[in-house]
Amino acid sequence: MGASKTEHFTPKQNEIASIMKALGHPARIAIIDYLLKVDTCICGDIVNELPLAQPTVSQHLKELKNAGLIKGNTEGNAICYCIDEETFFKFQNFLSEVFGKIKAQKNNCC
Repeated sequence: MGASKTEHFTPKQNEIASIMKALGHPARIAIIDYLLKVDTCICGDIVNELPLAQPTVSQHLKELKNAGLIKGNTEGNAICYCIDEETFFKFQNFLSEVFGKIKAQKNNCC
């Protein structure tokens, strides 16, 4: 997050920001969609699915993995990727809180 002084925010706020940043690129959304469709796969499968070069796909996978959205296990000389459900449940809980508070508000100020 660069010079955004992340130490001034809660761990939860930093975690949610990291998740949202990782999801802020359409290629990463496409990777998540693909992993949800096939359950697990190797990087080469994703490269064949997307109109991106292998190094670009690898960089997007790295960002998703760093944010905790996917997991990767080494199988031979390939890495098999899958969704990290725990992180998505944390994100779902955050969004549920947001929508719950929006519904609870009687009047909007804007």
